[in-house]
Amino acid sequence: MVSSVHNITFDTTGDPYELARFWSAVVGRPMSADDEPGDPEAALVAEGQPTMLFIRVPEGKAVKNRVHLDLQPQDRSRDEEVDRLIEVGAKLFEDHRRPDGSGWVTLTDPEGNEFCVERSAAERAAT
Repeated sequence: MVSSVHNITFDTTGDPYELARFWSAVVGRPMSADDEPGDPEAALVAEGQPTMLFIRVPEGKAVKNRVHLDLQPQDRSRDEEVDRLIEVGAKLFEDHRRPDGSGWVTLTDPEGNEFCVERSAAERAAT
């Protein structure tokens, strides 16, 4: 028997609702209908996929994430997705793009959690 991933949990010292709103814009998942600003937790739900859960915690982030998400754009290029994510509130952390078009970009969410944006499947297939 094996386990399945039920939740991917993000800690925040800020408002879980606002962090969930950011990630909702990133991944296109709806927020739970009963979430409201100021709640101690908020969630993004998608049928057949792990819930993305955002929980208020008292302690701040102290070190680099030990686990992070790698995002692959579905309907645009890596560079277009990086631009879109910065527009919705992400910040550039490290740029690992290479002159040949390979590589990735590391961004942070409004809470400082790192995540990466890889090339799209179409970009990978073209090389």
